[in-house]
Amino acid sequence: MINNLIYTIPKDKHSKEDVKSILINHPEIKFVSFVGIDLSGNDTDEKIPVKVFLDDLDSFLYGVAVQTDGSSVVLPGIATLNNAKVDMVADLDCKWFVDYNYDFIDTSLDKPIGTLRIPCFLYHDGKAVDSRHILSSAIKTFKENLIDIFNKKPEIIKAYGITKEDIDEVVITSATELEFWVKTPNDNAEVEELSTSEVLHEHYWTRTKGSVRTALEETLLLMEAYGFEPEMGHKEVGGVRAKLDSSGQFNHIMEQLEVDWKYADAVQAADNELFVKILTQETFRRNGLEVTFMPKPLDGVAGSGMHIHLGVSLKLKNGKRINLFHATKEDFLSVMGYGALMGILKNYEVMNPFISSTNNALKRLRPGFEAPICIVTSLGLHPTNPSRNRTVLVGLIRDLSNPAATRFELRSPNPHSNAYIAMAVSYMSMLDGILYAVNNNKTEEDLLKELSKQYGEDSDYLEKNRSYRSEDDVFEDFTEEERNKMYGTAPATIYENLSALDKYPEKINVLKRNDVLTDQLINSFKMATLQRWCTEIGNRIINKYTHEIRNFKPLHSLDKALDLDVSNWMKINELRHYIMKDSYTSKSLFTRIKSAFIDEDYSSASKLYLELESKMEELRNLYSSYKKNLLDI
Repeated sequence: MINNLIYTIPKDKHSKEDVKSILINHPEIKFVSFVGIDLSGNDTDEKIPVKVFLDDLDSFLYGVAVQTDGSSVVLPGIATLNNAKVDMVADLDCKWFVDYNYDFIDTSLDKPIGTLRIPCFLYHDGKAVDSRHILSSAIKTFKENLIDIFNKKPEIIKAYGITKEDIDEVVITSATELEFWVKTPNDNAEVEELSTSEVLHEHYWTRTKGSVRTALEETLLLMEAYGFEPEMGHKEVGGVRAKLDSSGQFNHIMEQLEVDWKYADAVQAADNELFVKILTQETFRRNGLEVTFMPKPLDGVAGSGMHIHLGVSLKLKNGKRINLFHATKEDFLSVMGYGALMGILKNYEVMNPFISSTNNALKRLRPGFEAPICIVTSLGLHPTNPSRNRTVLVGLIRDLSNPAATRFELRSPNPHSNAYIAMAVSYMSMLDGILYAVNNNKTEEDLLKELSKQYGEDSDYLEKNRSYRSEDDVFEDFTEEERNKMYGTAPATIYENLSALDKYPEKINVLKRNDVLTDQLINSFKMATLQRWCTEIGNRIINKYTHEIRNFKPLHSLDKALDLDVSNWMKINELRHYIMKDSYTSKSLFTRIKSAFIDEDYSSASKLYLELESKMEELRNLYSSYKKNLLDI
C-alpha cells in the first residue's frame, strides 16, 4: 500500500468537472474501464486510455460511448451473431474503484499504474440485460411496494411508533462473507490428510503464518484503504499444516481462509464483493500464493461459501434507523420479518438455479460440511435465545442488545455465485412473503404458527406437504429419507436445478414482478447455464477423470503380492474399463454421457453423470484400500 493514492471516487464526485479534476490531479490513473456484469456474473474490463476518456467525457459519462460485442459477454439468445452490439452505460449513482497494478510502477511518479473501474449497465436493443440492472430493478420494486404498503396499511409501521410522514427512505442492506482456499503453486495435499485435519479442527481460527499471514494482513489493510471497513480475516475449517523449508520459509501451503467486511446498500454490496475478490486474489498472488474461489476445490473436504446477509430498514427524517425485521414485542420477528423469511422458503426452488448455477456449486451442497442441503430455517428455542443453527438454508441473525442487527443469512451462495442475481431473487421472494403477510392481515402469532407447521398440515401460504423450521441438526438428527420427505429433495445436477424454472411457473412469476426478470432474461440464463454444464462435463471433467484413471496403475509385484492384492486390482481394473473404455459390444460411461449431450438428452446425461461421480468415488476408495495393503510400492 502506497501513500497519496486515491482508491475510490464517491458518487457525489461524478460530475464532469469533478471527474476531470480528479484524473488530471492523479496522473498515475492511466486507464478507465467500464465494468458490466453479464448473466453469468462475469465482469467486463475494457481499457480506455485516460486521454481518450477525457477528450469525450460527456459521451462517456452521459451517453453511450462504449460498446462491446455479444461474443464478449454471456447473453445467449439476446446478443446473437446477427445482432451482437451491446451498449455500456455508466452508472453514476455508485462508488467507483481504482484498481492498481503493483507490478507496474510509473517510475516518474513512483506510483503503481491505476485503472478507474466504472460500473455500467449493458443495453441491447434499448433494453437493460445485465445483472446489475436486474438487482437495481429488484430493489426499486421492493422499495416501491413497501411504500405502497405504508400508504395503504399505516398500522404496519404504527407498531414502531412512527407514521409514513416520518420516513425519509427505505434502506435495503446486504453483505457477503467470502471464503476461499489458498495454496502454494503446484502443491497439492492428500484429500485424506485434509479431511483428517478438518475433523480434528486443527485449523479453524488458528494463527496464520508466513506468506499467508502477510497476504491476509495486506488484504485487510487494502480493504480499509478502499473503505470496505473489514471486520475480520481468519482461518476457516479446511487446511493442513504448512512445512518449513531450509531457508526458514513456509511451503506446501494448503489453507482455507475467510474475510468479512461491513454491509452496504444491496447494489453497492455486490460491487464490493466483486472488487474484494479481485483485491484478494491479486494480493495473495504478489505473495507467491494461488487463490481459488471454487465452491468445492476438492471432494471430501470443506467447500467455500459466500453467505449473503439480507436486511431492510427505514431511515427516518430525524436521522434514526428502524429495522423492519426486528420484533416490536417479545417475538422472533416482526410481521414483515416473518413474511420475508417465508417468502424465501416458499420460493427457493426457483431461486436456487440462480444461486447454485455451476456444477461445482452443487458438489459443495452435500451433507456433513456445514453447507445447506434443505429448504429449512431455524429461529431459536425462544425469542430470548437466538439460534445459531449452521445446518439450515437461511438463518435468522439476532443480537438482543442491538435491534439494528436483525437480518437473514442465506447460506447457500458460494464465491462463484452471481451476487447481483442472487440478491435480486432473494429480495423478490422476500417481497412475495411480505405481501402475503400484510395483505392477509396476519399477526406475528399467525405467521410463527404457519412457519412452524408440521409436514401434512394445511396452511395459507406455505405448502402442505413440507416442513420449514427445525431447531435440530438436519444432518445428524434426520435420515436422508426423513429430510427429503419434510424439506424436499435437493437437486443433484444443474439440469435438475434448472428444471425447477419450468416446474414452478407460479413461483417464477414472483421473480417476474415488475419485469425484474423477464422470459427473455430467464431463458438466456438457462441457455448459458446449461451450455456451461455440458461443456464442463464433456470437455473438462471427463478429461480430468481420464488422466486420473490412467494414473490408477498396478503397484504390486507378482512375487510379493497376496491373492487379496490381485483381487483388489481386478476390481479396480474392471471399474476402470466400465468408466472409460469402449469395446465392440459395449460403450463406456464416458461415451454414453457424451452421446447424451450430442442428442440433447439432458435428462439421461444428468443420470449418467451422477453415476459417473458415484463410480469415481468408488474407484478412489478401492485404489486407496489397495495401496494401503501393499508393503512395498
